[in-house]
Amino acid sequence: MKPLHLGKLLAAAGLALFSASTLAAYPEQPIRLTVGFPAGTGPDIVARTVGDQLAKEIGQSVVVENKAGAGGQIAAYSAANSPANGYNILLGEVGSISIAPETTSTLSYKPLEQFDPITEAVRANFVLVTPADSPYKTLKEFVEAAKNSKEHFNIATFGAGTPGHFGAEMLAEAGGFKIEPVHYRSTGDAVSAIISGQVQGAFVTTAMAAPQLAGGKMGALAITGAERTKMLGDIATFKEQGMPDVDFGAWFAFFAPKGTPDAALDTLNQKIVAALQADSVRKTLEGSGFVIVASDRKATGDLLVSEQKRWANVVKKTGFKIN
Repeated sequence: MKPLHLGKLLAAAGLALFSASTLAAYPEQPIRLTVGFPAGTGPDIVARTVGDQLAKEIGQSVVVENKAGAGGQIAAYSAANSPANGYNILLGEVGSISIAPETTSTLSYKPLEQFDPITEAVRANFVLVTPADSPYKTLKEFVEAAKNSKEHFNIATFGAGTPGHFGAEMLAEAGGFKIEPVHYRSTGDAVSAIISGQVQGAFVTTAMAAPQLAGGKMGALAITGAERTKMLGDIATFKEQGMPDVDFGAWFAFFAPKGTPDAALDTLNQKIVAALQADSVRKTLEGSGFVIVASDRKATGDLLVSEQKRWANVVKKTGFKIN
């Protein structure tokens, strides 16, 4: 055997041994999980519920860091620029990962280029809600009033360029009327505006709508998605009510900075999927209005590509741009 060939074989054997030892040892320290929304919100519930169980699965603590602001973009930028060593992960969502690149020409990160997908964790549908004392008790009444109104209907959003914003635009297009999106900087401000009647309606996730509806603080007219949800089974879908084009949702997925070792990504996928499938986690998340997905790495990567194309078409149709 020639020395050159022997050297290559030894190098390959050494690399394989290194990869195996790395996989066996990982993780050896706490994992930082970044989420782009405040404590108590839907994304935070997902991050902390899964994070607590993940810590049990891997035998290391999982530290959740809330870096709220700019619709999740601050957290995404931070995570994208963190060391790609397997100890930094992000709970990203449709707004900051798939919509923001289409609405913001100066976005400071590139999701498709700067993240390695781990798993799509959960999805959530949206509910068209109204103030509790709204005169519109059905979707048909709401649409007819909006069409006959001489003024635009005010629809609250949790920020420009968010799923709720574009959902409102979808509704207006499908119903043949005009809206005036009112963008709030914080979730709390938007919820207060809905409850107090400052706006005619808003799209909120099932997780956020459930407690408000149970407390009688809001009304609900329709829900997105192909079928009704378990926790809000009495709310008919848009499709059932003759508006199938009003169909969108939110997804939440785990990502790591691009270049994270495959061994770490595989371990994270296996352990996060196991965490999502734990009975206690499933009970908490489904009780909060989420549908558990727990996909593999390839499926999550495919989701990124397809969702960016989908939202590019939606954004183009509305003509909306932040800058």
